[in-house]
Amino acid sequence: MVGRMNSFPGYLTAVRLKRDAVPGFDRYPFAIPAVRALDRLELHPKVTFFIGENGSGKSTLLEAIAVKWGFNAEGGTKNFNFATRESHSELKDFLVLERSKFRAHDGFFLRAESFYNVATEVDRLDEEPGRRPFIDNYGGVSLHRRSHGEAFLALMNHRFQGDSLYLLDEPESALSPHRQMTALVLLHRLIADNCQFLIATHSPILLSYPDAWIYECDEAGIRRVTYEETAHYRVTRDFLNRPKVMLHHLLKDEQGELGL
Repeated sequence: MVGRMNSFPGYLTAVRLKRDAVPGFDRYPFAIPAVRALDRLELHPKVTFFIGENGSGKSTLLEAIAVKWGFNAEGGTKNFNFATRESHSELKDFLVLERSKFRAHDGFFLRAESFYNVATEVDRLDEEPGRRPFIDNYGGVSLHRRSHGEAFLALMNHRFQGDSLYLLDEPESALSPHRQMTALVLLHRLIADNCQFLIATHSPILLSYPDAWIYECDEAGIRRVTYEETAHYRVTRDFLNRPKVMLHHLLKDEQGELGL
């Protein structure tokens, strides 16, 4: 039933770094400014976004939360235990997850960079003898037989369900702008059915979701900002409003350096 609890507090209410236990803030991943400045981070019961430039720590933090919750480091549900290589950081060992009284029925950790591995694991599980068709949970067609964007939307349409916690790392990498808007609609439906999302993204379209918190990771640390304060919004707005002017400033110095 959609919209059962208007005051639903989410499943994960905050993340805290055990600062006294950290072996040193001069080593990875604790030297990353967003991690170095982390103390206690409150999370929105519906959607919390993490933004920042590449290397800012947003995906490192999201991955650590996911693994601490019990998800496979490369993605999937809590029941996925495959590993193509061990690459996650030790940050998870120094996090405390503060939970509400509500228990998540299910969940999924989506990593754009390792989604191929998750799709392969889904196919492998579907081939196990004695198991009912596992692929039915993902729309009945191998995710490898869909485009990356189609596979992600199939995941949201068929695998994601109510009363669950979902962590998504740069989901827009597979989606056109139009499909990002489709994802927003699916996101909204799932939130109405008591789902909570934590999303690391570069997408100004996804960031526009109206009832969310946005945390920006940068050299100064991590801080909450409004949608209009994000560079994602401002740069996209300025470029679309004045593409010729923006292109002129972007390319004029480059043309001089290349002798054009």
